Amino acid sequence: MNIALVIIFGTIAVSAAVGIYAGRRVKMNLENWTVAGRRFGIVIIWLLMAGEIYTTFTFLGASGWTYSKGAPAFYILVYGALAYTLSFFILPALWKVGKRYGLHTQPDYFIKRYDSRSLGVVVALIGVFSIIPYLQLQLSGLGFIVEVASDGAISSKLAILIAFLLTCVFVYTSGLRGAAWVAIIKDVMMIAAVGVVGIGVPLIYFGSFGKMFEAIITKMPQHLVFPGSSPNMGVVWVMSTALLTGLGFYMWPHVFGSAFSAKSDKVIKRNSIIMPFYQIPILLVFMVGFTAFLVLPGLKNGDLAFLDLVHKTYPSWFMGFVGAAGAVTAMVPSAILVLFASTLIAKNVYQTAFKPQAKEETVMRLSRIMVVVITALALVLAFFFPNELVPLLILGYDGVCQFFPGVVLGLFWKRVSKQGVYSGLVAGIAVVAALILSKHDPFLGMNAGFVGLVVNSIITLFVSLKTRPT
Repeated sequence: MNIALVIIFGTIAVSAAVGIYAGRRVKMNLENWTVAGRRFGIVIIWLLMAGEIYTTFTFLGASGWTYSKGAPAFYILVYGALAYTLSFFILPALWKVGKRYGLHTQPDYFIKRYDSRSLGVVVALIGVFSIIPYLQLQLSGLGFIVEVASDGAISSKLAILIAFLLTCVFVYTSGLRGAAWVAIIKDVMMIAAVGVVGIGVPLIYFGSFGKMFEAIITKMPQHLVFPGSSPNMGVVWVMSTALLTGLGFYMWPHVFGSAFSAKSDKVIKRNSIIMPFYQIPILLVFMVGFTAFLVLPGLKNGDLAFLDLVHKTYPSWFMGFVGAAGAVTAMVPSAILVLFASTLIAKNVYQTAFKPQAKEETVMRLSRIMVVVITALALVLAFFFPNELVPLLILGYDGVCQFFPGVVLGLFWKRVSKQGVYSGLVAGIAVVAALILSKHDPFLGMNAGFVGLVVNSIITLFVSLKTRPT
């Protein structure tokens, strides 16, 4: 395991150094820290957006659900295709608005479009609360990866602490530019690891993909059809969850804000066209989960299926490479999540609600302080409140998807009003909270977040038609 540990922590250290170096010669004002001066071209934007989207969930959550749930995991393949199609029409329009008015964050858009500081504060708070479980997902995944890759020599908590402190340092110094540079390392390693394992293990154990599926059909055919191995996740749940996550994909505050970093709207359009290529690695991760279902039956934690199968199949040095790829795959999105959560609090809660006259230097300083605070909070949650990876991601989507009516109607419908968006957003969040807290998720077979989004949309439209447009 010594070789694996050297590879893992060597990669973490090099990635952190690259992230720090990225901001070395840049004057770090709020514009450069949050949107990198709006200078990214197609390659960097592609790597950055893939870096913040394809996370430890790609390694562990997708294979884990394929292993433990079966067919319901297919929603993961569906929602990406929906999201990329929508992004072709939505993100270029958002970029133009962001460029024209100098917007940095998602709440900035709501404040400018609806002329409401209070709405911006509400959006910022919902965004931060939605980011926290997503951040916890990255940390939990990072801990799993390093602990298994080191064969227990390094505890998950120690690995999380080291990697995340280094992530905090390069976010503090380099902002979004640092995350973009590290995303290059992350994407190369992730694609290599997933390619080797996703293609390799079905061939090693069964000789072909077809024979692997034949073995599953022989052993447990219901695993490949809805509701798979989970009685509550039938066709309605899959369809509603795919819609929820597809519509909410670019409503995450960090993904939304990253779109502002492109140098033109054409870059954003081209990115929407080539992003679907990143669905291929997820399909290969599914193959790993299905292989593990046959080769490693009875795992207590399905999220470890990918790592346990690699551990069983490949030499320790390759396990180290997979562990290193997984660690960097957690670091990049974690960096962007922390960056935007801290900016939301400093710029869109503190400045917007309490100190409108605060100077940019003050907001920048507070943003950096909040990097440390949010990192500490995320570490506490990851250490003491671990959870399954996919439910954590869906919980975050339940919140951010409620921004969809306000964003899209604000871009394309002049009749929408501040009162309509406000009412719909509050109603949607209330419905989601009520259903989840009362343990009625799924509700009538549908994802609770999707039910909240439907209520949100209806109320937004109705109230907007009854009130004066903003």
